[in-house]
Amino acid sequence: MPRVIGIDIPDNKRLEISLTYIYGIGRKLSNDIIAKLNLDPDMRAHKLSQDDIARINNLLQGDYVVEGDLRRQVQNNIKRLVSIHSYRGMRHRLGLPVRGQRTRTNSRTRKGRRKTVANKKK
Repeated sequence: MPRVIGIDIPDNKRLEISLTYIYGIGRKLSNDIIAKLNLDPDMRAHKLSQDDIARINNLLQGDYVVEGDLRRQVQNNIKRLVSIHSYRGMRHRLGLPVRGQRTRTNSRTRKGRRKTVANKKK
């Protein structure tokens, strides 16, 4: 398995799919990276040379925020929302849906530990 910025990407999948195993890289960004480096998107990841892997590493570390840095950035954003007591921060703190979803039914299985619900009366 080739290692790109510390992540093992699957070697039997196409390159554009394999790159999406890195946190912060989706299909669009994967295709952009492949186009910038003039690689074949249909090539399997195990056919990457060490030079290609080094070029991908340099591009990701230089131009994009991915993996650990991105996770840290997201966590800092959530901590900031909680600390300023915004509505979204309170929802994060309580373990409830943040983006306007309904809470009457579906949020019971959404986040955090299990919340028991009383039986429906007949």
